[in-house]
Amino acid sequence: MSLFMRITKRFHLLFLSVLFLLIFIILMLIRDERGYTRAGENDDLPDIPDKVYGVFAVPIPDNLDFADEIVPLNQIDVRESLDREILVNTYFHSQTLLYLKRVNRFFPVIESILKKYSIPEDFKYLAVAESGLTNAISPSNAIGYWQFLEGTAKEYGLEVNKEIDERYHLEKSTEAACKYLLESYKRYGNWTMAAASYNAGRKLIDTQIERQKETDYYNLLLGDETGRYIFRILSYKLILSDPASYGFYLGSDDLYHEIPCFEVNIEGSIDDFAAFAKSYGISYKILKFFNPWLRESFLNNTRGKTYFVKIPRYGINRTTSMIQDNPDSLVLR
Repeated sequence: MSLFMRITKRFHLLFLSVLFLLIFIILMLIRDERGYTRAGENDDLPDIPDKVYGVFAVPIPDNLDFADEIVPLNQIDVRESLDREILVNTYFHSQTLLYLKRVNRFFPVIESILKKYSIPEDFKYLAVAESGLTNAISPSNAIGYWQFLEGTAKEYGLEVNKEIDERYHLEKSTEAACKYLLESYKRYGNWTMAAASYNAGRKLIDTQIERQKETDYYNLLLGDETGRYIFRILSYKLILSDPASYGFYLGSDDLYHEIPCFEVNIEGSIDDFAAFAKSYGISYKILKFFNPWLRESFLNNTRGKTYFVKIPRYGINRTTSMIQDNPDSLVLR
């Protein structure tokens, strides 16, 4: 080998060595001392563990409560039931991500109403278990955020007919749910059983209490749905209150934020909600998005009731005010 070739070969080796060293230094600079890599351009995201993708067991807390009532995690069946629900909801990625996005919009509304009725805040997770914070319709035709059957809805003061169905009304259905839970708490003396009765109904719970001579939820043998119900709620409490511990990382821009609205008071009838919507600069679709409890394209309002219809203050784009001077309330007679 000629002298020129030997020098060229050594130069290539030296060049490659320097190049690899530079790459290594750059990689070390973007890592912090804990072995974490920054999330990137979105500074709102937390640090994400720098490791290959894998499937891991989920953490189970040493202590846990529901509505300040201790969960007996020392009982093997209780611990394993909780473990099951945390695993299911941790690895149902798309569903749990949607829950994390929605709670930012809906929990403040629900929390304020729970507080008004002196209901423990943990019951906001019951709404997640019932409907995923959507106006869901079950196979048994239970409807809304709190999944009321028609008869129960009417019993607790909700209007349900062809034109109006307040099971689809977040605030009013939450108030109805609070009234139901207060009655159940008075009956059973604890919030855990009140929550279980919301799923199964008081009649079934009473039957099992009588049959099993037991009043503690964690010691009752119940059907699969009700037997898993409290543990589902607890899993939502753990994951939604501390998502990073279960592998979920969202920035503020990923969340669904509150949309400012003003209210139009309707004290008469509306012949055409499409025309009504257009008069406020929105579509019929957007009107129904914010007021899903309006079930028809018109409102006869034969009883002359007053209804409060939400109109998004900034329309769809949230750029310019739709109503001059931004009134908090308008009355339409």
